[in-house]
Parts: sequence; structure tokens; C-alpha cells
Amino acid sequence: MAHIPITPQAEAEPAVVRDIQHYMRPGLLQLPSLPPLSLYVHLPWCLKKCPYCDFNSHEARGDGAGDNGVPEQRYIDALMADLEAALPLIWGRTVHSIFIGGGTPSLFSPAAIDRLIGDIRARLLLAPDCEITLEANPGTFEKDRFRAFRSAGVTRLSVGVQSFNDQHLKALGRVHDRSQALAAVEEAAASFDTYNLDIMYALPGQTPQELEQDMLTALAFKPPHISIYHLTIEPNTYFAKFPPAIPEDDQAYAMLDRITEMTGQAGMARYEISAYAQPGHQCFHNTNYWQFGDYLGIGAGAHSKLSFAHRVVRQVRFRDPGRYMDNALAGRAVAQDEDVRRAELPFEYMLNALRLRGGFALQDFMDRTGLPLTTIAKGLKAAESKGLIERDLTHVRPTERGFDFLSDLQELFLAD
Repeated sequence: MAHIPITPQAEAEPAVVRDIQHYMRPGLLQLPSLPPLSLYVHLPWCLKKCPYCDFNSHEARGDGAGDNGVPEQRYIDALMADLEAALPLIWGRTVHSIFIGGGTPSLFSPAAIDRLIGDIRARLLLAPDCEITLEANPGTFEKDRFRAFRSAGVTRLSVGVQSFNDQHLKALGRVHDRSQALAAVEEAAASFDTYNLDIMYALPGQTPQELEQDMLTALAFKPPHISIYHLTIEPNTYFAKFPPAIPEDDQAYAMLDRITEMTGQAGMARYEISAYAQPGHQCFHNTNYWQFGDYLGIGAGAHSKLSFAHRVVRQVRFRDPGRYMDNALAGRAVAQDEDVRRAELPFEYMLNALRLRGGFALQDFMDRTGLPLTTIAKGLKAAESKGLIERDLTHVRPTERGFDFLSDLQELFLAD
């Protein structure tokens, strides 16, 4: 999940504490039902901050209580206090997926992850087939560690490989090498029925042949799911200050076309702009984001999107891990809390739903925004005239051209 940066001013503001009546008051929207609910848990520490990363991650500097330099138990205490304070907002709702992201969650010991999942189960109603994903990096890999995460209750592993090329891994500032990446994927494949590999392309100095070799190596494992990311230079990162030479846009587009061709030949379908899966292995958690489902986010800097009868609300937790723990343990983890403005809902919905190959049902738009179809009629007409979507009486789908020019398509739904 992309995390929206919090400004320094917002971080300096006092915590936001509201009771359930505030969210249940009358409003402008009429939501006939609530969408599926997911839980996102942010574990913010890494062995080392990557030069391209703009997520809320912090280097573990060895000053934590555990051997890994991370204050595992205090942080989990804070997460549970955060969750308990949020329970009135989601009372009675079933949680369909949990995503433990970071940072590098696999820095946490299997015992800590076991405690975390057990504590969540004690407080929430989880669906019988609840998908529980843990992000893991090969740099934190050791034999049987992934198997221990499986025993702790994780059902799906997401392995941050990025590349199998030592030169490119070094350019990306990764702490693992090719041999560690191969060993980590082997262990993931042996331990999990479903898992994901993160692969990046358009890397500094990368040739089309090197990208193809990365994909051949990844596909040789017959992974159930691959997430593909174009290396982008984000503000406030090391690469933004010292930008590397990366492939031109035309070459990057050609690389993506080759990725799509190779994954298709391996039986994987591109069901989302950056996600490829074998049949039955699509990620429920991320799909729920893209379908404008609800998610409660706990942990430092975590974001939430929650629906109520008359409003859709976004929240952000305190970003700094130390400040987050202090505030969460005092029952006030939320730094920002605001309704999504009615005029912004169409764009918010389209920003997510148009990433999906299958698009969206018009009824889902009405159900999840509480708005009539007239609010998107102008944008749909413009998108259709430009050849960016195809539609019938019930569904809207991006065309191949719409997928290629997704930002242009999404912008048609910006508020005037």
C-alpha cells in the first residue's frame, strides 16, 4: 500500500480523539451497506533505509529491547492499545484480510508475530478464510524463519526480492544479494501455498536483457503472484537528491510489455496494473483497497479508510515510532481524522477501481460512495470518447489504452 506522507505540521498537532457518535451523526452521503473490512498493521523498522523508499520506515539502530534492535513487545502493546481504541468504529464487522507491512516486518521474531496475530484474533472477528500477509525481505532471512511465520498464523508471504542481479541490488541499496534472494524464495515456496515476489524494473543501468533474466529467474519458481514496480524517484529520498541514471520512458514501457508477455506465457494474469497472479492467487487485501473497501490501519503512520452510514472517513496515525507508541499507549494514536469531501469521492474511487483489469460495477460505485451515477457521467463520457474505457449497462473497464495512460484516465474524475 502507498503511504501518503504526513507533513511536519500535522505531526506537531495534538492527537484526535472522537467517540462513535461523531461518526454516526447525519451527513450528506447515503451508504446502503458497508464494504468488506481489512486490517493493515505497520511495523516501521528496517535494517537499512533504501535510497528509493519514501515509506514510513526507520533503521533499527540497536537501541530496542530485542536482539534485532526493535522494541517488539512495547510496540505490540501500543498496537493493541491502538486497536482497542478503534474497536467502537468497526464493532461487529468481520475482518477479511490482514496485511502486516513496513518497514521490514520479518525483522520481528516469529514469536513476536505469533503474539501479534494471537492478540488480534482475541479482539476481532476474523473470517474463516482470513488472508494474513507478512512482508519479508531476504536480508532478514534465515533457515526455517519463514516456516516459523507460517506456524504463527501467516497464510501469505510477500518477499521483497526486487532483483536477482547483484549489481542492481547494490545500486538499490538492498541488504541482500542474489544467493540470499534465491534461498529466501525457495524457503517461501516450500513454506507457503501462496506467496508474492516483488520485482522492480527500469533500474539504474538495467538493460532489457537483464530485466528478462530477472523475470526468467522469478518465473522458474512458478510463483503464485508477482508484483511489478517501476523504479520511480520519489521526493525526500536519497535518489531525489542524487538521482541515478535510469532507462528512458520508452525503454521502460518496452520492459513492462515484456514482463506482461512473459508472465502471460507462464499462466499468470495481469489482474491489476502492477499485479500478476496464477488463477485463485489474487491478493484479497490489495484487491479490497482497489475496490474501495474499508481498512483500519494501526501502527506508526498507518492510514485508515472507514465507511459509516453517512460518511467516509480517513485517519492517519502518528508517524514517528516513539511518538506513536507514547500516544497509542495513552489511547490517542490518531493524528488526523477527517471526512472525505463529497466532491472528492468520485476521484478517490476511480484512483483505485480503474487500476483493476476487470474495472468496476456501477452498482459498487453507488454502494461504496453513497453517490448517484450522475456524479461520474461527465468523466465516463470523456473517457469513452478518448478510448480509455469500455462500458455497458452494468460495468466499466479500462481498455488497453486506458491501462497505458492510467493517470490521464483517473484525472478525468478530478473535482472541478
